[in-house]
Amino acid sequence: MLLQRFLIIISIGANTSLHKELMAGPLFTGAERYHNRKRAEELRKLLPRHEFILPQDRAAMFLPDLAAVVSDCLKQVRDADQLLACLDGPDVDSGTCVEIGYAIALGKPILGYRTDFRGSEIEGVNAMVRYGCTDYVMAPSIERSIEELAAILSAKLSRVTR
Repeated sequence: MLLQRFLIIISIGANTSLHKELMAGPLFTGAERYHNRKRAEELRKLLPRHEFILPQDRAAMFLPDLAAVVSDCLKQVRDADQLLACLDGPDVDSGTCVEIGYAIALGKPILGYRTDFRGSEIEGVNAMVRYGCTDYVMAPSIERSIEELAAILSAKLSRVTR
């Protein structure tokens, strides 16, 4: 009986919190939302101790109130342990840039990744965005599957601890 109580106390005192990752990126087209979801699903399989927050799911709770959507996005940046930022597109999504800038101001680590093979200034993106990220992965979709990208990202994310 004493041993059983001891084990219960240990399990209650154990750190069971999840590492919270905010998945920033474009979410306006069906293709963007589909790929965001698939990346999150693959990452959840590889990193079960991480919680992957998809802003597209959260935004649905607040629409059509765009001010509330923005407020929630900024709250999610504050609450996250790390920002996982999709840097795809001919220019990085403006909302993602705001989230990156806010995460920088808060001292949050940012893992930026790009699957878009089109180029820009530095490794495919604007220099301010690229060097604003703590770490960066270039994994063109013509060379990597969603599963391969998730494996690369999970290896980097698993090194980040609270």
